[in-house]
Amino acid sequence: MGNESGAANEVAGGVVYVVDDDESMRVAVAMLLRSVGHQVQTFASAQEFLACERPDTPSCLILDVRLKGLSGLAVQEQIGAGQISIPIVFMTAHGDIAMSVKAMKAGATDFLAKPFRDQDMLDAVNSALARDAQRRVADQSSADLRQRYATLTQREREVMAQVVRGLMNKQIAANLGLSEITVKIHRGQAMKKMGSRSLADFVLKAEALGMTSDASQ
Repeated sequence: MGNESGAANEVAGGVVYVVDDDESMRVAVAMLLRSVGHQVQTFASAQEFLACERPDTPSCLILDVRLKGLSGLAVQEQIGAGQISIPIVFMTAHGDIAMSVKAMKAGATDFLAKPFRDQDMLDAVNSALARDAQRRVADQSSADLRQRYATLTQREREVMAQVVRGLMNKQIAANLGLSEITVKIHRGQAMKKMGSRSLADFVLKAEALGMTSDASQ
């Protein structure tokens, strides 16, 4: 198994994992990807890939459909059922329409029939890496929101839930048995903690947390 990496080109595209039991194919794909600056790790079996430690960086998986042992589609199912989030580009010399449709429906980003054009593989990898980078940004944003929300007091959360329902301060005060000025203070503190400079942004962040206009929290 090859396991070299182009660390100097980390920004060029994260890590690309190649799983194929055909050594010549692994070598060829790895050489192609390294030629444009990608870090590459190759594996002869799905089990080797699943057991490896993966760095916390944008990545994608190039996976042969017909592998000895665990098949590519079975690996996709395991990844989907586990804690691994990684875009998959399938490649096969024996693929059929039903197989590719199943793979794409399960979330594969591309399905390439061997022999494929070099540019098709490069395009598929670049697209997959971009998708993973975007997912990581979204995940981080979501984590930041949850961390901010965790700093709110119970009363601030109650006010936030009422604001998301579109209620005015006077209505919120009546619902919560508070004075209007107290509601304003709680709302101001909640907005500050959530990093919102406008009511619109405050509501958008609340919705991103799963608080809807039907919220009664």
